[in-house]
Amino acid sequence: MKLKHILAFLIFISLNASAQDVNDTGYVRAHYTKTEVFIPMRDGIKLYTAIYTPKDNTKLHPIIMQRTPYSCWPYGADSYRRRLSPNSYLMKDDYIVVYQDARGRFKSEGRFREMTPAIDIKKSDKDVDESSDTYDTIEWLLKNTPNNGKVGMWGISFPGFYSSAALPDAHPALKAVSPQAPMSDEFIGDDCNHNGAFFLLDNFSFYAGFDGERKNNGEAYIPFFETETQDAYNYFLKLGSLKNMNRAPYFTDTNSTWRQVVAHDTYDDFWKGKSIRPHLQNIKPAVLVVGGWFDAEDMFGALKTYAAIEKQTPGNDCRLVMGPWTHGAWGAPLWRSFGAYQFGQDLNKYFQEQIETKFFEHYLEDKGDFNAAEVTLFETGSNEWKSYPSWPPAESTSEAFYLQPGNKLDTKKPAATKSMTEYISDPAKPVPYTAVAQGWRNDQYLVEDQRFVSSRPDVISFVTDTLRKDLNLTGPISADLFVSTTGTDADFIVKLIDVWPDNTVIKDANGKAVAMGGYQQMVRAEVFRGKFRRSYSNPVPFKPNVIDSVKISLNEVAHTFKKGHAIMVQVQSSWFPLVDRNPQQFGKIAEMNDSDFRKATIRIWHDAQHPSHLMLPVMK
Repeated sequence: MKLKHILAFLIFISLNASAQDVNDTGYVRAHYTKTEVFIPMRDGIKLYTAIYTPKDNTKLHPIIMQRTPYSCWPYGADSYRRRLSPNSYLMKDDYIVVYQDARGRFKSEGRFREMTPAIDIKKSDKDVDESSDTYDTIEWLLKNTPNNGKVGMWGISFPGFYSSAALPDAHPALKAVSPQAPMSDEFIGDDCNHNGAFFLLDNFSFYAGFDGERKNNGEAYIPFFETETQDAYNYFLKLGSLKNMNRAPYFTDTNSTWRQVVAHDTYDDFWKGKSIRPHLQNIKPAVLVVGGWFDAEDMFGALKTYAAIEKQTPGNDCRLVMGPWTHGAWGAPLWRSFGAYQFGQDLNKYFQEQIETKFFEHYLEDKGDFNAAEVTLFETGSNEWKSYPSWPPAESTSEAFYLQPGNKLDTKKPAATKSMTEYISDPAKPVPYTAVAQGWRNDQYLVEDQRFVSSRPDVISFVTDTLRKDLNLTGPISADLFVSTTGTDADFIVKLIDVWPDNTVIKDANGKAVAMGGYQQMVRAEVFRGKFRRSYSNPVPFKPNVIDSVKISLNEVAHTFKKGHAIMVQVQSSWFPLVDRNPQQFGKIAEMNDSDFRKATIRIWHDAQHPSHLMLPVMK
């Protein structure tokens, strides 16, 4: 795929995130009447809103709405969407379906702010945020549509953030909200950065088109620039430092979100203000949080949004669903496989019909019971749906797996008095994140066979003996590394890998036998920018050749390593161009020149005094 501005792609996702049994506007046009209005907010700003009202006027209807920065296209009262609602089952329930361009986006008035900071105490009508805009929209809809007084809300990704942001001080009529892959904190774990490491490939592509100038009466945007390549690795390597990307023909607008994002390279008020999690208190609507184990953008957001509500609003009717999905893939027509995973069933039919639809029907229509467990997740490896009354499950116990001399991984603490494995990290030859040469991000990198880097000298591996029985991991993963470097900064990428037996043969989606012996299937991976090991807000340099510790959260997991498989851990210091290159010198990376990048010798220590290890959530 070409590395071009992706606004059109985002609009496509916004329009087609739900699975439907129609491929044109025929069904929607036959069953709904569309109207377009500009709904006034309390500060006088008007927001473009498209309302699809069922033609069945024999009853009052629930309202279900989505607020988005990705467009309510198609515009025009006689131009209809192909798809409505989160899924096809709900579309046929005759809800009033509402789409709204967020403040300052497309046809809506006002100033757009990415992840608008929430205002807990509003002192005047000038104090507006996404919660107040949602409240004012609902108030208008209740008075101007044939509704039953109940409102639901959903959204995936950025619209998922708007769903989360509607929860504090929610309108009393807002009864059910489903934040799906919601952005929650863009410095620690969502989209822009992971643990302070900048996600170059996605941000460069996203902001090239998302943040440009509006045109055609707000129906489209002019991208900052357009570029294309079939090889993102070499494209970004030649482009060089982040500083080069602030020059023509790239991000020359000093007011662009890109320039703000790269300038704020610590966890300052810019990032803290965007986080919705601290504001998820006293939540009244029922909540269904949805996320994907293979979501490259916002797996963190789903897990941490649920955790924040559980901690800060005890007793709230909040549930979590996690499946082996990529970003928003639970809305696809079906989901039977991904990469080498063959799930043996259509996961989306179960989720859409038995969980998502019943959630909204129960809270918006008083229809049936909603008996979904507190936590519903699909466990990879065993290919089973599991349910738990809490997360992580009470049966999950953290167990240490230690890196050992001789590239071994074991539950026994190392006994050596001095032991380490070293590699040279060279920014001029960064470790690629994928074996697939393409312009756009390889969506399957999170499950990709890691043998393509296993033989590199700058990637080190540690592996257990062959497992004698199944090992189920369910819950959070963390790594505690003892490291030293000849430089003053370094990135650390830790990967948890399922190594398949040499004689493994599977059937692909077409039933064809495929030899998969020795496959190193990535289960979970994360990056950490080392200068933030003490604090995200106050980075500190490494002292060259002095052993220090780095603690890394690898998010959470539900995976069974089958008998006969092995567990592998890989460690490396670049993941390019998914993550920008670390110059391996302490400083503000966005201001560094190409000449500032240095090789460094990285040592991972694994002895009795420095027992580097992973904490894995073993189910007992």
